[in-house]
Amino acid sequence: MNKITSMRHWPTSNFGISRNNMAAMQAMNARRDVTTQGPPPIPAPQLPIADSTIYLAFNVPFASDLAGPDTEDILHATTDAVLRWTHPAEAPDDVPVHALHVHVMNLEGLRQLCHSITQNALPVEAHVLSGTPKNARGLVTTVCLSGPAELVYQTREAILNKTPISLRCTTVDVDGNLVANLAEGVLKKSVTDFLDDTSRFCGVDIFLLGPKLAPVVDGLNGDVELRRDQRWRVAIYGNNMSAEHAKTRVLIHIDQLLGRIVDSIQVDYSIQQILIGRNRKNIKLIESSTNTAIYFPPPFLNCYSYCPPGAARRGEAEVFITGENTQAIEQAKYKIHDYLTRIRLFVKDVQISPAKLDSVLLTRMDKVRKIAENNNTHIVPPGLGSRKNLARFQAQENLPIERSVREFMALVGQFYTATWWISHPDGRQPMPTPNDIRTMLSDICANSEADVTFDKMCFTITGSDEAVKAALSVIHDIKWVNHSQYQIRVKIELANEHKEFVSGKKNGKINKIMGQSNVQIMFETFGEYNFNIEVVTHSYDAVKHGLTLVEQEMPASISFHVPDQYHKRIIGIGGQHIQRIMKKYSVFVKFSNAMDRGGLSREDDDSRVDNVICRTPARNAQNLELVKSEILEMVDRVDSEFMNQTVKIDRLYHRELLSRLPEIEEMEKKWNCKIVFPSTEQATDELTVSGPQWLVPKCIDSFLGMVPDKHEVVMERTPSLIKFLESPEFVQNIVPKLKTQYEVDVTVHENPEERASNGNSSVTLLWQFTRNNAGGVSDAMDFLQGEFATAGVEPVFIRGALSRPKPDTFEEALPFFDSKLLQHAPAPVATDSPTKPSFGEETARERSSLLERLRRPGSGMSSISSFLDRRKNSSQSAASFFKGSSNVSKSSLVSIESTRSFNADRNPWNDSGVNLADEDTGSPWPSAILVGGNGIGNKLTVPHHGDMTPRHAARQSADSGRPSTSHSTNSGYPGPLSGPFR
Repeated sequence: MNKITSMRHWPTSNFGISRNNMAAMQAMNARRDVTTQGPPPIPAPQLPIADSTIYLAFNVPFASDLAGPDTEDILHATTDAVLRWTHPAEAPDDVPVHALHVHVMNLEGLRQLCHSITQNALPVEAHVLSGTPKNARGLVTTVCLSGPAELVYQTREAILNKTPISLRCTTVDVDGNLVANLAEGVLKKSVTDFLDDTSRFCGVDIFLLGPKLAPVVDGLNGDVELRRDQRWRVAIYGNNMSAEHAKTRVLIHIDQLLGRIVDSIQVDYSIQQILIGRNRKNIKLIESSTNTAIYFPPPFLNCYSYCPPGAARRGEAEVFITGENTQAIEQAKYKIHDYLTRIRLFVKDVQISPAKLDSVLLTRMDKVRKIAENNNTHIVPPGLGSRKNLARFQAQENLPIERSVREFMALVGQFYTATWWISHPDGRQPMPTPNDIRTMLSDICANSEADVTFDKMCFTITGSDEAVKAALSVIHDIKWVNHSQYQIRVKIELANEHKEFVSGKKNGKINKIMGQSNVQIMFETFGEYNFNIEVVTHSYDAVKHGLTLVEQEMPASISFHVPDQYHKRIIGIGGQHIQRIMKKYSVFVKFSNAMDRGGLSREDDDSRVDNVICRTPARNAQNLELVKSEILEMVDRVDSEFMNQTVKIDRLYHRELLSRLPEIEEMEKKWNCKIVFPSTEQATDELTVSGPQWLVPKCIDSFLGMVPDKHEVVMERTPSLIKFLESPEFVQNIVPKLKTQYEVDVTVHENPEERASNGNSSVTLLWQFTRNNAGGVSDAMDFLQGEFATAGVEPVFIRGALSRPKPDTFEEALPFFDSKLLQHAPAPVATDSPTKPSFGEETARERSSLLERLRRPGSGMSSISSFLDRRKNSSQSAASFFKGSSNVSKSSLVSIESTRSFNADRNPWNDSGVNLADEDTGSPWPSAILVGGNGIGNKLTVPHHGDMTPRHAARQSADSGRPSTSHSTNSGYPGPLSGPFR
């Protein structure tokens, strides 16, 4: 039966169905002869009755704080890109970012869409409210829908999938020689044409920007040095999936400019992540052995159906391969096909609340992507707004599926559901009109960032923990609601393994909370993995207090890695050592060895996973770090706490490093570290080195020894300088000494185009070294200048001179003392050194001259540059990057994320004798904040003797220790509680 209420995606013509047309169809069916052969007539759709009208308000996540590029950096822009992403020249300096043309037009498009829905014959009204609430960052846009429930939810789905939500900017670095003729100062027409075509094909705006200063960390000392990146940038602005599509096309075109061949292969979308492997292990082996680059479609492509008008979506099964020749590409295809023939899949479907699935799709997809990559699992959430409650998980084994499901359910548990049911309205207060309800819901939604539904005198709220609390606070401030009799229910979703941990022995904790806060608490088991804690009361103050106490009993945890050989030492004979630590801090500690994690056949990465987990109630979370520190004190320094550090290396040189993968593996074994390369599609320079804190710097130093670097010093050509550089002393003694003592190779070159300010020719000294020896360049330069002085040569530097290092003296304080006896040190000279952060007017002059040459008449940039001169810089806002929702939990910041999960084959997390004293908290709610430093109201636990349970001060504010709702990668908590570690 084809009912309107079962439709998911509405074609435009469906909005034209009217009540009269449906009545006519029903009358025609009634007049049909009963003897007519064929199937029975399809009855007309039954419209819902008027009493079933509901009101739904939700925020549309426009990235209205995304600013455009700096107009001074723009060398080329696609059609109308400058108009959309920069402010007019006559605009004031304090004009907000959301006033950009692109954000204004997106909001106007949403208003027109909602207006067409309201004017349609279907009984659904859509209204848009846009403003800047007090506690919100930037502009907040809210849509309020009213009508029958099914039609309202379908309309929400249509709005979310027809609106360019979550705009972002992604950049690709490219060598300037590939996109421009630097000698003539002209951009290559083929490149600009390609950028224009890509902009139209993918529905994005593209800017070609000049080089910028980039920080670089070199050697063991870890000093951050600024050097001018010689590469240019391609900035792509658009919605998430369109920007990823355009980025892949730009990367492939750069490979073509480098002389590589492009081909493609069809791979089923559901097995692409499994083909890639955990942390891209499988695909990196193929790329390193064949010297190819493989580009996969972005994950979760099917969850977002929006596509800009006139643009094309990325093919979900098309995988691009670029290589030096056809033989390399064919070899990569063969290896891919060979691996696919050996894949067998295990599939599991899990039921999840549709409202929470939408919240995950809108705010947590970066964490879902990390879960899929870490466990080598293909995760298939339903489409955005589809109201489906099944998520599919696929992997080669059941174990990674279980890990992925538990970690995914932990993300789902970061969202609350609440209902505020008005049982007896106050007769003295007038009942709100439909317009009053829309205004009321829009205000609640805008100030809390939660989705709010009003149906039959009942508010239903869904969102992050802080969003739901803020929504309840706003509802309580409404007089019509506050003066009526009502009931409030708040549902917290938690893993089943935590049930006994939260309830306590014989439900002691829950019974005491109910007695202290006048609330009723019920546990509801509804699924295989999670259960609901429902807090019910008839008073807003009671639900504040009761919910705070419940959150303080929620598990806060921390996990870290300790090599298996230290476990017995830490546990002690009969567990006496670890029992003493657990009683001292009231924290439960569990260890896992390699056999618990699945045996010796597991991947090599398994030796570095978190295998120690500490858990305690959230009000005692401050002791987690103390327990961790005391455990690590019993571990040798060389195997101490594991850490991650980022190293920046030109992304194109990653291919050269991958070709030396056996050497890298030997280096990893030597230093007990892991070097993780980024995916080809990310096009980032950042590599991650993880390992013991004591060994990571040594591993980085050894790894940077594989990366070559260079620096040019240009000097004015003089007879004395040439005589010195051609002397046997320089060639036979100085150059070998620079190599042996400073690890620097020096060669002499002449560049006719490089001239001094007086027109004289120049001589270039090319310094070649490896990245780990970059700090020795300044010492080598000092040595060479000493040789210059000995030979009587006074070089005149054109560029590349190194400033003297800043001495560790009180030199900065001298200007405050007016004394003629104290001489001020000269200011350091401006350089573009690869090892010093000092850049002055000369660098700016070089850069500006390059831009001027590219914008001169005849270079193809005169029209765009003249237009840019009339526009203002739009990058004055600090929010120049995409930022997610502000649903950041303040009540759960103490919970430290464990990115690992366990199997539920056994459950030691029942209370295990680790109890805390219960105390009154009286903390403010929901506007509580976490105070750091000396402002923390909790007292650190002092050592106790015997079996007595130490008492702890009440936790300040609503610090629950729940899984964090922050977007940071260091937030959250592990879903499973027991069973084998990963």
